[in-house]
Formats: sequence, structure tokens, C-alpha cells
Amino acid sequence: MKAWVLDDDAAIRWVLERALSQQKVDVTTFMDARSLLDALANEEPDVLLTDVRMPGMDGLALADSLRQSHPKLPIIIMTAHSDLDTAVSAYQTGAFEYLPKPFDLDEVVALLKRAVQDSAEPDQAPSLPSNLPELIGEAPAMQTVFRAIGRLSRSSVSVLINGQSGTGKELVARALHRHSPRGKGPFVAINMAAIPADLIESELFGHEKGAFTGAAGRREGRFEQADGGTLFLDEIGDMPLSAQTRLLRVLQEGQFYRVGGAVAVKVDVRIIAATHQDLEKGVEQGRFREDLFHRLNVIRVQLPPLAERREDIPKLAEYFLGRIAAELQTPERRLHPDTLKLMTKLPWPGNVRQLENTCRYLTVMAAGQEILPADLPDSLDPKVATLGWVEELKVWADQLLTAGNQGVASDAQRMLEEALIEVALRHSKGHKQDAAKCLGWGRNTLTRKLSGQD
Repeated sequence: MKAWVLDDDAAIRWVLERALSQQKVDVTTFMDARSLLDALANEEPDVLLTDVRMPGMDGLALADSLRQSHPKLPIIIMTAHSDLDTAVSAYQTGAFEYLPKPFDLDEVVALLKRAVQDSAEPDQAPSLPSNLPELIGEAPAMQTVFRAIGRLSRSSVSVLINGQSGTGKELVARALHRHSPRGKGPFVAINMAAIPADLIESELFGHEKGAFTGAAGRREGRFEQADGGTLFLDEIGDMPLSAQTRLLRVLQEGQFYRVGGAVAVKVDVRIIAATHQDLEKGVEQGRFREDLFHRLNVIRVQLPPLAERREDIPKLAEYFLGRIAAELQTPERRLHPDTLKLMTKLPWPGNVRQLENTCRYLTVMAAGQEILPADLPDSLDPKVATLGWVEELKVWADQLLTAGNQGVASDAQRMLEEALIEVALRHSKGHKQDAAKCLGWGRNTLTRKLSGQD
């Protein structure tokens, strides 16, 4: 590997030349941009490492110039002035990486090797394929979902989709619609949690002119817009009881009245509802109408969290990286095997949506085309990927038993309850009754445990 180093500081040039030479790197150093440009007329290095602030042409201006004349030359910008403007300018010039001083010499060597390897990769932006898959999944739980979609392809019955946030409930709803007899009709989606309670009926059923302050004219609601097709009611568990009553009547009668209207509007709409909540518990607690629940719950599709379909993470990540690269018209990144191994162990509480957002982050922020574990965002906290808490509990119990301790189960139960109580109280902002509900206990049970009587 042939590396050129540009820095007006003789000490920096000496240190880098010595360190890189020890790693069998062919190093040439320059003290100013003019001498480097003269040398470029005769030969070209594999990689350039340049300072920013120097007499004459600075490193950023040099990098910008070389982007035009030597577009394949990877450039690493190093600077002791690591401010935001310098960092942004470095990347805008097309620099491979931005390296604040002081830096670790081993890191510099690894970065140079990575830059050279990356420059050898083909540099074309992929085109967006026309046959992108709707849903991806080889895990048994996802195959169950696919079979349900297939069996429902000749039907227009109501479907209730259950799954945590970010598991892809709307994707499943769209697939159910597309592969149904109504596939050529409209698909209209509305999120109950995103609409103020006093506007939900107007959104669903529309309104007449003058129905309320600000109603300047007649407006069609989502039911009319979905006539002949599918209406997707996302987060149905957040629908107010008053709107639930009107929804039930529409499902029973096939008609409704706009807000402020006196003429019945007939519609032919298939309902697909989705929620991350336990609607059975909502019925028990009086938050959700039992008759509406049974009306919606004709067929239920359960979506698994990403943590229960880890074998799908490689294909999902590959798909997202390809699609996002095509959207942004940038070269597609690929995952290093170590990165992929780590990603399959992460908990992914945000499910597929979090994985997609992570792939978007990596497409924009990763320095090279090959994504290394260090490129993963700090928010993922790779430390949690080492062991699951159950496995850690087993290790803890094994250590105690090996040491001859007794009563391990009692100790574990006590510590588990203390931890759960602490978290529940924090989530409920100290309200004991709410904390008890979070834990599935009565208030008296929580009070006894807090006082140490249980």
C-alpha cells in the first residue's frame, strides 16, 4: 500500500511515517499542497492523509480539487480543529473519513487499509428494482403470516392484526388488501392514535358544511374514500368509546351519516384493524366495546417481534440497505460478517422499523462500503447483545451454587420483584396504584411488598 501524508507539522509527518513504515506501508510525506500536486503529475498513491489548516492551499481546498481530478483517490482529513464546520466541509469534499487529532496510530493504519480496500469496490448507485418484496421472512412465525394472507386472498372478511410497534402491521394490511378481491380498489389508512379524539368522527365519516366551527364545506371521510376497497384502522385500541359505537353501527348497517348530516351514506368497505394493545384486556377494563371486538376479530393475524425472528435479520438488512441506497442514489453498503453477527443478537425493541432506520443511518454515516461493528450507532448499545438476561441469570445461579450457597430461588425472586417494582414506579411517576396495574398486582399487594411484609 502506498500512502501519502500531507502536514505542515514536521513532528506529525515523522510520527506517521515511522508508524506506517513499521506496518510495511510505503510512505511519502509532504509539507505543503503545492509539492504534493507536483508529485501527482507523475504518480498517484493508494490513499492520501492530509491536514486541514496549512499555509497556502489548505486540506479542504486540496480535497475538493482532487475530487475533480482524481475522483478514485480516497482522502482522509485529519485536524486538530475538530469543529462542526470542519467536519461537515470534510465530508462535503468527498473525503473518505474525518480524523480528529490526537488519534490512535493503530486506528490510522486500520483506516488507511479500509480506505484502500473500499476504493477498489465498484462505485455505481443501484437502480431501484421494480419487484421489491412486500414482506420478507423465512422464520416460522412469518410463514404463518404469509399462509394467513394466502388463505384470505379470496375473502373480504374483517381482519385484526396484533403486533408490537414497528413490526410491520401496515405492510401486512396492504398485502391483505392487494391480494384480495378488492385489490384494485382504494386502500385508505388512518391512525387512531394520531388524531385528536374530538376529530376522529369527522375524519372517519366526513362532515357537512357548517357542522362545526371551521367546516367551510362538505368533506368526505375515510369511509367514503375507501368505498369499494379497504379501510385500515391502525391503533384501533386508541379509538374513543363514542367513535367505537358509531363504527359498530356502520359495520352492522353498511351506512352512516356525516357529522351534521341528515342523509345516510351507503358504503362497501372491508375493515382491517391493527393494534399493539391487548384488546381482550381493554374489553375487561371497559375501554373497548366487546361487541365491536368480536365484529373485528373475525380473523386474527399475530405479527412476531423481530427478536423472535432473528433468522430474518440478514435478509431484511440486505433489503433495506439496497432500497435505501437506491432511494438516495448512493453506492450500496454491505455488512461485515462480524457486524451481521452482532446485529442478529441485538434486542431490537423497535422491531423492523428500528432495523430499517439503523440501515438508513448506516447508509449515510458509515465511512466505507463495508459496514463494521464500530459503525453501528451508539443507541444500539452492543453490550446488550452478549447474553440474554435469562442466560445471565443462569450464570449467576451457577456461580452461587458452585460457591455452596442455598436459597437461590428466594434470592432471585426477591431481586426480580425489587427490580420490577423500581421500574414500574419510575414509569408511573411514583403512583402506586398505576405501578400495581403495570405489574398485574392489586395496590395492597404492592404496598405489602414495599413494606417488606410479603
